[in-house]
Amino acid sequence: MTDDIWKRDEIESPCVKICVIHPETKLCTGCLRSLDEIGAWSQMTPEVRRDIMAELPSRADLHKQRRGGRAARLNRA
Repeated sequence: MTDDIWKRDEIESPCVKICVIHPETKLCTGCLRSLDEIGAWSQMTPEVRRDIMAELPSRADLHKQRRGGRAARLNRA
């Protein structure tokens, strides 16, 4: 298997192949994009992709706080 699709002549994808959607933020824990952004990525203009790429670092803090494990899940009714 090759990664030729990621080597096209266009802005890089932030995908790191860790595709897990966080249950609360609804962002991918790997690339920090929303499902809508991931789904529309290939149809976006380079300018829109650049804007999203520039915003991604500010989203990183949303996933740094621990969620509390089992105890927190049990308390979320």
